Amino acid sequence: MNEKINQILEGIDIRFQEPLKHYTFTKVGGNAEFLAFPRNQYELKRIVQFANQEQIPWMVLGNASNIIVRDGGIPGFVIMFDRLRDISVDGYVIEAEAGAKLIDTTHVALHHSLKGFEFASGIPGSVGGAVFMNAGAYGGEIAHVLVSCKVLTKEGEIETLSAKELAFGYRHSKIQETGAVVISAKFALSPGNHEQIKQEMERLTHLRQLKQPLEYPSCGSVFKRPVGHFAGQLISEAGLKGYRIGGVEVSEKHAGFMVNVDNGTAKDYEDLIAHVIEAVEAHSGVRLEPEVRIIGQA
Repeated sequence: MNEKINQILEGIDIRFQEPLKHYTFTKVGGNAEFLAFPRNQYELKRIVQFANQEQIPWMVLGNASNIIVRDGGIPGFVIMFDRLRDISVDGYVIEAEAGAKLIDTTHVALHHSLKGFEFASGIPGSVGGAVFMNAGAYGGEIAHVLVSCKVLTKEGEIETLSAKELAFGYRHSKIQETGAVVISAKFALSPGNHEQIKQEMERLTHLRQLKQPLEYPSCGSVFKRPVGHFAGQLISEAGLKGYRIGGVEVSEKHAGFMVNVDNGTAKDYEDLIAHVIEAVEAHSGVRLEPEVRIIGQA
């Protein structure tokens, strides 16, 4: 199969049995059977259509921020969007490819004195992942600014969906059910004062740096916010700050995060998540629901 892939998908950067821990924010994860880096939507379509034709599973990893890849790795094609990262501005609308960093997109907005995207200035994910999960922070979320997005369907076709069609909810979009993949998104912003936008972005980035353990590998916020509560506070009240399994521990800085402090594994993450859920429920009666996606083979 490797020879056939090299022949039919000639010119596309594809790596075989590539360790995903080199690419994930958690620094854990087994091998991708085939790891692909398309440079444009045409190459992406070629990969997906080939995979479908050969009945090889495929998935997009985005930039692997709010995700845990299991130690057994992922069979089939894993597609990274690192090279699909163009950002353009037309009036008050920003269009960004799915692999563009959300933080970079907010800086483009700042450069053009466009407001409305400040809330995302410290979110480490990609544009595609942010749309997929309706990422948000500090009272803002993607649903507030998205106009439309282009998606690649499971069949390998490109479609445009409006914000309404995405049926956004808390950390949720319809894409999570359809199996489609975001390839670009348009955001409608409004004209603002450059200095005020800059100050607000600096304020929110400073808040994030104060509160979050950015010095260690992590998967970002582990749990969804329970109704009427804060996950980090519940975890802290259950006495779990600093609790460790293997090389992964509940952050001392912010209990809503789990950090890889000593060559942790995906199993360490999963075991720690399971323990925290049980311990918090026993202490407070609230059952936490993971926000982070866990994928791959154990």
